[in-house]
Amino acid sequence: MAKRVAIVQSCYIPWKGYFDLINKVDHFLLLDDVEYSKNTWRNRNRVKTVSGTQWLTIPVAHSGRSRQRIDEVEVSDKRWPVRHWKTIRQSYARAPFFRLYAPSLEELYLTLDETGLSAINRMFIEHVRLLLGIKTTISLASDFSNGEAKRTERLAQLCKAVGADVYVSGPAARAYLDVPHLESAGIRVEWMSYDGYPIYPQLYSPFDHAVTTLDLLFNVGPNAPQYLLSFGGTIV
Repeated sequence: MAKRVAIVQSCYIPWKGYFDLINKVDHFLLLDDVEYSKNTWRNRNRVKTVSGTQWLTIPVAHSGRSRQRIDEVEVSDKRWPVRHWKTIRQSYARAPFFRLYAPSLEELYLTLDETGLSAINRMFIEHVRLLLGIKTTISLASDFSNGEAKRTERLAQLCKAVGADVYVSGPAARAYLDVPHLESAGIRVEWMSYDGYPIYPQLYSPFDHAVTTLDLLFNVGPNAPQYLLSFGGTIV
C-alpha cells in the first residue's frame, strides 16, 4: 500500500484546506528549517468579526540577518495569546459550538509559555487536528535531514526518510516542482485540489473560505469533517 507524505511550512491556526491536506496523507512534515518570510500565514491568520474579517498576528522579533529560519523565529511580545483569545471569544461567543471548544482552546491560549513560532504553530495545528479527528502523524522536517540539499532533492530525501512513495503537493508548486526528479527517485507526485469546498453556516456575511479552521469548528461543531474534501476525496 502506498504511503503518502506532505511537506509544508507551518501556519498559525491554518484554514481548512491545510487540515484537508493533513488528512490526505499518512505523514505530515512541517518544513521548519527553511527561510522565514515576513507578512505571511506563518505568523497570522484571519477570523470573522461583526465588523468584518480581522487579522490575528503573532508579533515576532527579526534577527536582523538574512535567511532567518522559521525555527529560529521568536515572539516579541508574550501578551499576544491573551489578546488573540479575547478577540476570538468576542467574535465567536454566539457561534453554535463555541462553548464546546472554548475550554480547551482557552487553556491552550492562556497557559501558553512557548516563545518559538515554529513550536507555537505546531501546538495549535496538533490541537485542531485532534478536534477534527485526524489521525495523521505530524513531525518536523528538521528531525529527518539537515536542510542543505536543494529544494526538490530535499523533498526526495524527506520522502525516503519517512518511507513514503507518494508526495502530495499543493497546486502552487506546479510552477517549480521538478516532478521527473522525484519520479526518478521512485516517488509519485499527486496534486491536492482546493476547489469545491461547500459553504457552511457562518457568522457575519458575506461568506469567506479563507479564514482559520476555528471558524468552521465554532459554526458546525462535530460536523466539521463533512466540509473537508478529504473525507470524500479529491486528489487528482
